[in-house]
Amino acid sequence: MFSKQEAQQLKKEFWTAFGKSFPRKWILYDTKIKDMSFKFYADNKKAEVSLDIEMKDEVFRDAYYNKIWSLEDILKDFIGDFHKEEFYTLENGKVISRIWVEKHGVSVFNKNTWQETFQFFVDKMDGFERFYYEYEDFIKDV
Repeated sequence: MFSKQEAQQLKKEFWTAFGKSFPRKWILYDTKIKDMSFKFYADNKKAEVSLDIEMKDEVFRDAYYNKIWSLEDILKDFIGDFHKEEFYTLENGKVISRIWVEKHGVSVFNKNTWQETFQFFVDKMDGFERFYYEYEDFIKDV
């Protein structure tokens, strides 16, 4: 078990190592759609790459979610099997729409799984980005 400080240090090392291993500018928050972003996430059990639609206005959030969902089979070609939840509740209680892929059996706290996690991040985020760039005009037309 790690102390809180040790855990924070390992997380910092993990993200720094990822950035150095794959120095690339990702879309992330630069989708040109307010409150829609791509995210990386990792903890002690899994890694995730997600598309979060966080508009407060449920009508807009629903419209963007359904636009992307209408391209389900195409998205699957880019990223493989994925999860989706129209009403995903974050730890802080905020409700968003989320589409994500996850990899189990990896951990921020196990350096032996870092490269596997980094490769997962790169493969899946690259797929999300290629999908987004190809269908950006369609998605933005809400």
